[in-house]
Amino acid sequence: MAHVIAHGREGFPESRPVPRIVEEAVGRFTTRAPLEVVERATDPGDGFVKYLFRLHDGALAEAVRIPLKAAGKFTVCISSQAGCAMGCTFCATGHLGLIRNLEPWEIVAQWMAVRDEAPGVVTGALFQGQGEPLHNYDAVIRAAEILAHPCGGRIAAGNITISTVGLVPQILRFAREQQPYRLIVSLTSAIDERRRALLPSASAWPVRQLAEAVRTYQQSAGGRATIAWVVLGGINTGADEVSALRALFDGVPLRLNLIDVNDARPDGYRRATDAELSTFRDELRTLGVPIVRRYSGGAARHAACGMLAAIQTDNHRDTEDTEVSL
Repeated sequence: MAHVIAHGREGFPESRPVPRIVEEAVGRFTTRAPLEVVERATDPGDGFVKYLFRLHDGALAEAVRIPLKAAGKFTVCISSQAGCAMGCTFCATGHLGLIRNLEPWEIVAQWMAVRDEAPGVVTGALFQGQGEPLHNYDAVIRAAEILAHPCGGRIAAGNITISTVGLVPQILRFAREQQPYRLIVSLTSAIDERRRALLPSASAWPVRQLAEAVRTYQQSAGGRATIAWVVLGGINTGADEVSALRALFDGVPLRLNLIDVNDARPDGYRRATDAELSTFRDELRTLGVPIVRRYSGGAARHAACGMLAAIQTDNHRDTEDTEVSL
C-alpha cells in the first residue's frame, strides 16, 4: 500500500494540476487511507499532546506533539511499530508485545496528521514512539527520507532523530550507510547483568559489543554520540554505573541524555529522588561529557509511549464498544 504526498501535503496540490492520465496512473498504484484519530490527550501542564491512531487493520499507533523552547515550534514523536518486541521492563509498549511493523506511509501519516493540527511550525521528527525503529529499519529509513525531502515533510535531516535500544547489526549498518539522521542509543545501564534484566533484547549483544558499535557510529558520523539513560530510582544511579560507563566509552565523545522514567503502574519503577539524582549527576560529571536532563512530558495525560494503546487494548478486552476516555 502506498500513499501520495506532494509538496508536504496529501494528494496533488490544486494550484499545480497534473494531467488526468497521470492522476489515474497514480491512483492505480496508491491508496488513500487516512489514519483514524481515536484519542487526543493534552497535558495542560506542559502542552504535550498525545495522539492514538487506529490503522486500517485495527492496529494502534501513537504520536506525541512536543513543544520546543522556541515559541510556536514543535517536533513530533512517532511510532515505527504497533507494539514492540524488545520487552524493556520500564516501557509501556514493551508490555504490549509486537503486533506488526508499520509501513513507511503509516509512519509519515502520523507526522502529517499531527503537523496539520499544530498551532505553529513542526520542525522535527523523533522516532521514539511505539516500537524499536531499527527493528523496522528499511521502513524507518524510507519514512525519514520522505520527511526530509523538499516535496515531503521538508524538515532538515539533522532534525530527524532515530532512537534505538541498541541493535548492534543495524547500528553498524546505519554507520556504514552514513545516514544523515541523528541516532540515540538507549543504554540505561552499562553493567551487563543489570542491562539484560532491564532490556531483555540486550542479551543478544554484550554491552561491550554495543559500545564498540557506538564507537564505530561516532567515528562515521563525527560529533558526539548520544546515549540515553532512563533514570530508575534505586536501580541505575550508582557509582558502579559511572565506572562502567568510563570503561566502556573511553575516548569516545559522548553526550548523556538523562530521562526520568514515566511509569504509571502501581508496581512500576519510581523516579529518582532529587538527592539521588543530584549525587548521580555529580558522579557523571567526572566523565567530562555534556549531560542533558530531558524532560519526560505529558505524565499527567498518559504520555509514556504505549500507555494510550495499552489502555485502549484493555478496554477493548472488556467490551467491543468502549473507547479510552482520559
